[in-house]
Amino acid sequence: MKDWLEIIRGDAPLIVSFPHGGTELADVESAFRSPWLARRDADWWMDRLYGFARELGATMVRSRISRSVIDLNRDPSGASLYPGQATTELCPTTTFDGDPLYVGATPDEAEITRRREAWFAPYHAALEEEIARLRARHPRIVLYDAHSIRSHVPRLFDGELPQFNIGTNGGVTCDPALERAVTDICANSGMSHVLNGRFRGGWTTRHYGRPEKGVHAIQMELAMRGYMDEPDVLDEANWPTACDPARAPVTPTLIQILKACVAFVEQEAKP
Repeated sequence: MKDWLEIIRGDAPLIVSFPHGGTELADVESAFRSPWLARRDADWWMDRLYGFARELGATMVRSRISRSVIDLNRDPSGASLYPGQATTELCPTTTFDGDPLYVGATPDEAEITRRREAWFAPYHAALEEEIARLRARHPRIVLYDAHSIRSHVPRLFDGELPQFNIGTNGGVTCDPALERAVTDICANSGMSHVLNGRFRGGWTTRHYGRPEKGVHAIQMELAMRGYMDEPDVLDEANWPTACDPARAPVTPTLIQILKACVAFVEQEAKP
């Protein structure tokens, strides 16, 4: 097992993936302008927030590598998932806000290839292995890709992001019944939500979501205000803020969502 890759195996027909929760900069740290800047856009505290998933028997796959080193939810070819919209690359050269990450030269093709082989390939090999393991036990499984982002990032989207951003790439990565179940739970939460809005599912959801083959993938992008404080201006002294899942407003809804994912598979598996 690689020390940057955490896999917690369960037997339920559910995988929860955390590609962006890591903060380790590995052997790239000295190339960045600032280690804090390179960590700032992490999907903070995802493993804590979804800690309850272990009790549901979910398998959890988590990278400890920062997305600034390599983004595990981008197309490995480097092609944009959101053509015409601002985004960050496979090996990001800027933060979400557009601040440059590097002092000097940005990663060249050889360095991008090295990072892809060192971190991207093993992470997705692990996901594929867990999908195969659980598909051998269950006729259908759900891959739930867990993400979060600050509520206001003007470079990426206008205004305040809805609390729950559900991504199924226009309904093609999972069964309509699962999409509907998750959307209904979010709608009944009393918090804002959107289906296939600004974040309609990254490479993981699009690549693995094959309902016809028994793999139903769905992405959830949370606005961070649902589980941690968001200062108006971020600096090293105030970011990231703390997270207490027991007091987070989104936690009860997330529990319902993951239970609904398992229930969907179990219901579909009945003759």
